[in-house]
Amino acid sequence: MSGRSEIGSASKPRLAPHRRLHFDKARAGWTIQAPERVFLLDEPGHAIVSRCTGENTLADIVDQLCAAYPDAPRDAIFTDVAALVRDFAQKGVMSL
Repeated sequence: MSGRSEIGSASKPRLAPHRRLHFDKARAGWTIQAPERVFLLDEPGHAIVSRCTGENTLADIVDQLCAAYPDAPRDAIFTDVAALVRDFAQKGVMSL
């Protein structure tokens, strides 16, 4: 799907073909490797992207993150997850 697709609770995000999640020892952090590009992930970014398998819905990912971060408000988690997925979808890094 294109980056302009609507992102909702039933969306099943995953990394687009030829993109991969990788622990970069030199940077001591997680990255997404894409042709001619590398995206550095912070801890919350990795927590989101690592759950974007194409099997989990956005609602599943939010549920998992709510369990992992019980002090964070659910609506804030949903907003952050949707924003990251939307941004990566627009950049061609993730598909829905």
